[in-house]
Amino acid sequence: MFRDRSKMMTPQDDLLDQVIEIKRVTKVVKGGKNFKLSATVVVGDGAGHVGVGHGKAGEVAIAVAKGREQARKSMTNVSFGRTLAHQAGARFSASKVILKPASAGTGLVATLPVKAVLQMCGFKDALTKSLGAHTPYNLAMATIQALKGVRSLEETARLRNKPISYFTERRDASKG
Repeated sequence: MFRDRSKMMTPQDDLLDQVIEIKRVTKVVKGGKNFKLSATVVVGDGAGHVGVGHGKAGEVAIAVAKGREQARKSMTNVSFGRTLAHQAGARFSASKVILKPASAGTGLVATLPVKAVLQMCGFKDALTKSLGAHTPYNLAMATIQALKGVRSLEETARLRNKPISYFTERRDASKG
């Protein structure tokens, strides 16, 4: 039932990619039905750059290649670390994703599309909740939108004109 997802990731141009969905789509025309394959691919470098692409073709390999190319073109930069700096959420179409920071050793607790995006960004620990529709493409896009809204501690400190220790001390005091 569970497959080893690491085999699905292939390095190319210092980028990792993961196929999160392959499905057969049908177009009904006057002469009958035309069948194609659709592939949704997540691409990232493990250092805060990630993109999602969608490709269609008559063969799986071509559909995946088209999706990979579209994902490379749509790559965006997100602030990252071991986990998220704070809770974030976003909505894309009918899908909603909530991302929460997690303690070290928790791992990525998420559905496949959300987990793939977080892995490609380089996150190690995070808790997530998926609400609404569970379409893989929509979940991946909602995750990227949520990650765009996450600010690093350094960025938050700079915007508020406070030292970073101001935020880390408050975190440590609330833990114990």
